[in-house]
Amino acid sequence: QVQLVESGGGLVQPGGSLRLSCAASGSIRSIATMAWFRQAPGKERAFVANIRWSDGYTYYADSVKGRFSISRDNAKNTVSLQMNALNPEDAAVYYCKGRATTASDYYGTDYWGKGTLVTVSS
Repeated sequence: QVQLVESGGGLVQPGGSLRLSCAASGSIRSIATMAWFRQAPGKERAFVANIRWSDGYTYYADSVKGRFSISRDNAKNTVSLQMNALNPEDAAVYYCKGRATTASDYYGTDYWGKGTLVTVSS
């Protein structure tokens, strides 16, 4: 199995920055992609950004383009999300999602972390 653990959430003032990290561990054979989603109170979980593990290709939701940056550390199986110019609409629980294969799962499965809370308030 694969475990994803997020870290880095917290309280930040509007206009501030925060960096989230997600570490993947377990019986990983390979990672295909890793992504960040977020869910604000009363709203559905929404896509934020993803990164292709093989070449680092990235894709962002329109709402975060130019403010957020996703990156990876292949050696540590870690993905990070640098969030700048945060506003109250960015407040949410941020979840890490990874698609990985294991020795017994050739085609891959999506795994989710438990989330980390980001609060944007003055």
